[in-house]
Amino acid sequence: MDKKISLFNWSGGKDSCLALHHILAAGVFEVRCLLTTVNEAFNRVSMHGVREALLIAQAESIGIPLYQIRLSESPTMEAYEESMQRHLEVLHAKGVEYSIFGDIFLEDLRAYRERKLAEMGLKGVFPLWKRDTKALITEFISLGYRTIVVCAQEGLEDFCGRVIDEHFIADLPEGIDPCGENGEFHTFVFDGPIFSSPIQFSLGEKVYKEFPKPNGEEGEASGYWYIDLIP
Repeated sequence: MDKKISLFNWSGGKDSCLALHHILAAGVFEVRCLLTTVNEAFNRVSMHGVREALLIAQAESIGIPLYQIRLSESPTMEAYEESMQRHLEVLHAKGVEYSIFGDIFLEDLRAYRERKLAEMGLKGVFPLWKRDTKALITEFISLGYRTIVVCAQEGLEDFCGRVIDEHFIADLPEGIDPCGENGEFHTFVFDGPIFSSPIQFSLGEKVYKEFPKPNGEEGEASGYWYIDLIP
């Protein structure tokens, strides 16, 4: 049976890694590329702040080509959508029909993704959808994957820079999703079954970045703690 031609939306973190693990194991899809948005001003993954060099090292170890969409430091939603559409149309013209995500339970985000993909004739695939997040992180660890928290929301500073294991999960405060699916923290995977060799890095500086409330909303600004991973 011919495999379904796809792209994989790669963040470098644990959820996308586990989703890719299942996609590769099932053998239904041919993953043509790992697609990631990169901050052009700093050469870092847009959401997680991980250096481009480490992202490239991940793709090389996995053995799937990396496809970067390079964005300005603070793109408007219109600029983001225009850039995404332009690149996805190029990939669609090359035969890609499916776009795979590691999303778990954010309904609004999935609806948005599917709506935008449909405009370009693409279909969304969500291998982890509606699975229990405690079961997912337990499976991730038991499979032998290793991941480190690269950014964490305000109040979780002590978790930034920690490798996720059973002790990490036990230490999480009540109400924090064990996969960080509500945006509590983001990760960088550096070893596991789909990697041919571990990604080498050392820990750098930990910094706090504040984000103002969008659209003039009232209330205090919030932010994230980031730790620099140095190749």
